[in-house]
Amino acid sequence: MDAQATAEAAAAAMFASDRASQALGMRVTAIRPGWARVSMRVRADMLNGHGSCHGGMIFALADTAFAFACNSHNHRTVAAAASIDFLASAAEGEELSAEAQELWRTRRNGIYEITVAREDGVRIALFRGRSHQLDGAVVEVP
Repeated sequence: MDAQATAEAAAAAMFASDRASQALGMRVTAIRPGWARVSMRVRADMLNGHGSCHGGMIFALADTAFAFACNSHNHRTVAAAASIDFLASAAEGEELSAEAQELWRTRRNGIYEITVAREDGVRIALFRGRSHQLDGAVVEVP
């Protein structure tokens, strides 16, 4: 199986078990080795006390894209650390997309940069994650 097919199989297997992302209405819209895009529409139940998208929801979206990007090589990988900078707000009904890009990866560790943007292209958050690889594969491949 080539690297792209492996990334797709790993993403499909992960998403099938990812109840949190499913409950938030997230969708994996693109995947390739070391890279992922995940989208989510902001719902009324995702708003904070100021009427804008709660930062925790934005973090969850970025973290999900991070997870799919770092597991795209079909090695079970988890977050070791993450940070986020909020740049702008998002309103109810807006579609958000998080694009995760692998910056560096060794056998056990990686660093990923995730940009979250509204559908109008305005960046609303920058997230950086550090991954740690566990033993085992995400999905068995022939």
